[in-house]
Amino acid sequence: MISAARPDRLQHVSSSSRRLIRLMQSLNFGRIDGLVVRGGQPVLDPLPEIIREVKFCSETGPRPELAIDDFLLKAQVVEFFDQLHVLGDGIIESLEIKHGLPFRMTVRDPARL
Repeated sequence: MISAARPDRLQHVSSSSRRLIRLMQSLNFGRIDGLVVRGGQPVLDPLPEIIREVKFCSETGPRPELAIDDFLLKAQVVEFFDQLHVLGDGIIESLEIKHGLPFRMTVRDPARL
């Protein structure tokens, strides 16, 4: 469930988060590797590596939402940005994208005792 305290619309997130959402929508299916996170925000300069998945006999082009200026964020997007805030500073080794949405991520964490 989306909390009122968390951004729930595209226009309510930071510019770097909006750029990342647009990148995910453009990719549609694939991975984003080596995404740097600083202060809970994605760093897109330099851009991370993109691994595009091509599905035959299926629509793999960009999401139609790319043409919309503002919309409600899906629960997966809100949860993903919650995870970035928890991470704080770090690198997302791999962020899997399905249907333009974050699906799964792997993060390299230092061992802590």
